[in-house]
Amino acid sequence: MSAPRRPHTEGVNLGATEVRRVAFVVGTTAGGTGAHVRILAAGVARRGMTVSVFGPASALGVSSLPGVAFTPVEFGDRPRPGDLEAVLRLRRALRNWPDGVIHAHGLRGGALTVLALAGLRGRRPAIVVTVHNAPPHGGGAAATIYRFLERVVARGADVVLCVSPDLEERMRALGARRIGRAVVPAPDAPTGEPAAPVREPVPDTLVSEPTASAGEPMPGGIGQPPGPAEPVEAVASSGSAASADGAPVVFAAGRLAPQKGFGVLLDAAARWRDLEPEPRLVIAGDGPLAGDLKARAASLGVPAEFPGRRDDVPALLASAAVFVLPSLWEGQPLVLQEALRAGVPVVATRAGGIPDLTGDDAAVLVPPGDAARLAEAVRAVLREPALAGRLRAAARERAAALPSEDDAVAAALKCYAEVAGSHA
Repeated sequence: MSAPRRPHTEGVNLGATEVRRVAFVVGTTAGGTGAHVRILAAGVARRGMTVSVFGPASALGVSSLPGVAFTPVEFGDRPRPGDLEAVLRLRRALRNWPDGVIHAHGLRGGALTVLALAGLRGRRPAIVVTVHNAPPHGGGAAATIYRFLERVVARGADVVLCVSPDLEERMRALGARRIGRAVVPAPDAPTGEPAAPVREPVPDTLVSEPTASAGEPMPGGIGQPPGPAEPVEAVASSGSAASADGAPVVFAAGRLAPQKGFGVLLDAAARWRDLEPEPRLVIAGDGPLAGDLKARAASLGVPAEFPGRRDDVPALLASAAVFVLPSLWEGQPLVLQEALRAGVPVVATRAGGIPDLTGDDAAVLVPPGDAARLAEAVRAVLREPALAGRLRAAARERAAALPSEDDAVAAALKCYAEVAGSHA
C-alpha cells in the first residue's frame, strides 16, 4: 500500500545535491504515463526549476504548462529506422546538461535516452528511468525486443523506478544498480470540490447507494469530449447504482488492449446472465481491440456497452454497483485509485501493483485470466449488500492514504537530488 500523504516539501535541495534542471523524456503517453509525466513536469516547474520535455508531438499537452519547454521527438511503439534520428536528436539536446537530471519514462524512452548519452566525453547528466509496464505475455519478436530494452535500461540508468514489486524484481535480476518505487498518483480532485460523503447501502436491496463524483478526468479521456452513448449518460446522471430499468451497472474502464483483460470480463459477464435483473456491463475506453471486443460481446449475448473514451469516469464510477479491473497486469492504475476515492465496491485481479493499492480488504481479488472466479466475485458483490458495504468502507479508508500530486513531485525531487549527488 502506498504511504499516507506526506507534508509538501519545498525546495529541491533535499540533503544531497541541488538540481536546477530536469528533462523528461517520454516515448508514449498511453494510459497513465502521460498524466504522470504532466504532474511531475508541472510540479517541478512550479518549484522554479528549468524543465524540458522531449516526446511525441501529441504528448501530454505540455506546451500549455507554464514554465515547461517542449521539443517534439518522435518515438515509435516498436523499433524503426526513425529511432536513430530520435537518439541523435536527444544526444544533441541533452549533452550539455551535466548539472541536470534526465528522467525518462517507459522502456523505449529510457533505452533510447541511455543510448543517446552513451560515450559522452566528460560528465554526463544523471539518468532516472521509470518503468511503467510489464513485458508482453508469450514469446516472439515483441518479447525479445522488450528484454533488450530492459537490459539497456538496467545497465545504463543511474536509478530505475518501478511501479510494482514484480518490475523491481525483474530490474534487480538484470543488474540495475539502484532501484526504487515510483509514486504514481491519480490527479488531485479540484480544490474546493471534495467528494461528497458516501451513503451506506440500503438493506434488502440488490446493490448499495453510490458515491458522488470525485470530479476530475481520467487517463485515456484527458481533454476528450464524452462519448455519445446515451444509455451511459442516463446512468451517469441518475445518481443511482442501478440504471433506469433497475439493472445494476458493472463498470470497467481502460485502454482496449490485451493487457487489460476485457475479453475475460466478457466471458465472466456471460456467466452472470441468470441474475435478475441482468446487470449492464459498461466498458469505457478505446484501443486496438475495440472491434474484437464488441464482436465477442455480441457472440456471447452479453449486453455490453462501449461508450469510447470518456472524461467523466468519476461520475460513471459513482453510478456503478461494482467496478471491475480484470487486467492481466497493472502497475499503479489511476482508474483503480479513482474507484477507491469514489468508494465503489471493487473486484480486481491479483496482478502487478493492484494488491498494493487495495490490500485484501478494499477489493475482492481473483487470479488474472480466470473468468469463472471473476464472475463469482461480481455476483457476490451484487447479491450481498453487506459485502458491498464493507468494500465501500474499506475503499474510502484506503483512498485516504493514497499519494497526492505533491507527494509524487516531492518523491521525484528527492530522487533527483540523491542521484545527482551520487553521480557527481
